[in-house]
Amino acid sequence: MTDNTRREFIKQAALGTTAFLAMPSARVLGANERVRIGMIGVGGRGEELLEQVLEIPNTQVVAIADVYSRRRDQARQKAPNIQALEDHRRLLDMKDVDGVIVASPLHLHARHFLDTISAGKDLYCEKTMTWSIPEAEQCLEAAKKSDRIIQIGLQHESSGALADAREWIKDGIVGKVTHVESWMSRNTPHGKGQWVRPVPSDCTSQNVNWEAFLNGRKESQFDAYKLINWRLFWEFSGGNVAENMVHQISWIISALDLGVPSAAYMSGGVFSEKDGREVPDTIAVTLDFPKDIVVTWQSTFSNKRYGLGERILGSDGTIEHIEGGSEMMAAKSEEVIHYYPEEVNRSHGSRLDGTTQDQNHMANWIDCVRSRKTPNAPVETGYRSALAVHMANLSYRQKQRVTLEEAKAYKPEY
Repeated sequence: MTDNTRREFIKQAALGTTAFLAMPSARVLGANERVRIGMIGVGGRGEELLEQVLEIPNTQVVAIADVYSRRRDQARQKAPNIQALEDHRRLLDMKDVDGVIVASPLHLHARHFLDTISAGKDLYCEKTMTWSIPEAEQCLEAAKKSDRIIQIGLQHESSGALADAREWIKDGIVGKVTHVESWMSRNTPHGKGQWVRPVPSDCTSQNVNWEAFLNGRKESQFDAYKLINWRLFWEFSGGNVAENMVHQISWIISALDLGVPSAAYMSGGVFSEKDGREVPDTIAVTLDFPKDIVVTWQSTFSNKRYGLGERILGSDGTIEHIEGGSEMMAAKSEEVIHYYPEEVNRSHGSRLDGTTQDQNHMANWIDCVRSRKTPNAPVETGYRSALAVHMANLSYRQKQRVTLEEAKAYKPEY
């Protein structure tokens, strides 16, 4: 092979192109039959998802796979009877696995997504759905060719607040929306950057399958710091927009029934802590959408006063969705949603408070595995929110406004 051909081959192998081959059929589950789950990736987020699925009745975790031995050992402590594997392909070969939860680092999502679909398993894939736009296109295409139940880990899609917002918009009381503003803020003690975690003493090349972690990226010596703190580096991560903005953008897209952005602009930088990270900690994003709508998102890692939230600004009213604290996933802060009428156009309107209860996002997926219904965060939602993320990051890295066409034509470096 030429160097270019070899690189392309490695990329395609890393993406798991076998997903386009004939896919075996999954077994049909009865309404009360136990759903058997495997997990790929049981790091910090993976452990949280493992705890969630263990609490769902009539569900059993039978196997996990992770490249790091410590994480396999920790998973066994939570579920003593599971099989713990290093190679995710061995898990996918298991006949007694109905569905797979993918909670590996972002740069591995597409590989594990496509391999899972190819193996005929239903899939729960953590957000952001993929590391790049080409991967998002390939995963969407594979999903359309399969009959698998796919849920993306966009938990806000199962929120009662989203159901309330959709109802108010459907009822017409919001009016014409041209602008949505959103934000997410966090803070850490001085000298301790967001996401920076200590490296365990047993994180060595003997205990980690480094080649599997790299997933076709350029060969390099084992780097324990990058393994543990992959979120800080572009070759593995999408930064804060992939970790946090994606939740809110998918919520906004779903509430207003938007497609993908037509253009994106993102500014910011590494301003809070100069700790060697590549991805920015201070961000301002502007997304242009068809339908004459502009969505803005801003974030900082040096102040958490205003938590996170969205304001949908309509000609006839405002929807304000607020979480007072910074913990999006842990439900540690009060979440509220309200509607406020615009007096100039709805003089007889009144404030409305959201009352719809949240659904359990993981339980929704398990229910759909049984019923074969569409889950709350299907692959199309994962695709649209992923493109918004990658367009924003591309704009930041190129230091210019990026259109959808330009973003799709761009070839990632890794």
